[in-house]
Amino acid sequence: MPDENAPDQTVIVYGVNPAFEVLRAGRRTIREAYLNRSSADSPRLRRLAALLQAKNIPQRLVEKGQLIDLSGSRDHQGVVLITDPYPYVPFAELLGKRRLVLLDNIEDPHNVGAIIRSAEVLGFDGLLLPRRGSPGILPSVLKASAGATEFLPIAINCAANQYIKIAKEEGYHIAVLDGKGETTLEELQRRLPNKLLLVVGGEDKGAGQFILNEADDVVSIPRRGQVSSLNASVAAGIALAALVGE
Repeated sequence: MPDENAPDQTVIVYGVNPAFEVLRAGRRTIREAYLNRSSADSPRLRRLAALLQAKNIPQRLVEKGQLIDLSGSRDHQGVVLITDPYPYVPFAELLGKRRLVLLDNIEDPHNVGAIIRSAEVLGFDGLLLPRRGSPGILPSVLKASAGATEFLPIAINCAANQYIKIAKEEGYHIAVLDGKGETTLEELQRRLPNKLLLVVGGEDKGAGQFILNEADDVVSIPRRGQVSSLNASVAAGIALAALVGE
């Protein structure tokens, strides 16, 4: 994986909401902003331009095609920012927090972003991404999270199995979300542990076998309808809401 904290690297942020949240969070430096010339008079872009100006961030009015080239997407909504790399936090800084979530084998950026959004809104303390098999905080992940990436501490230090080993040593209760789990979500909710690491696996592969073997609980969401499974991000949102505690 490239060193995203190298001082000479920059990354792309696109979309109106992500741009506002990057500005509001203030966790990374914005080098330059590109705004769509043809929609620069829209209320939201005028407001964004005013915020950029107040922070002395250089702005350029460009054509839509240049925004597509910069962002690699037609979903730029008239805004592209050039920023410093995403500020991941060391896993060691999250140890001791009460509620953490680990994503294992989730490769779809939109699912990753949606889970980050739910984790931040519902009050989890941090999110762990494995160094391999995860998209990291790509522009598409930031956009799918509605900017939640800028507020939720996220680590990408370790392999998924290593996170589990360290967390168990630190006294975390490991709960893995799995459709075949013998513990129901309601059961675990009734006996919430003080320190919880919730693992959410991918829709195709699920969580790895080592993690399933090491889990204190393999947790399922009861199904009452006819469809066999939930989307990973929807299942995660249900579990996050149930297990965050007070």
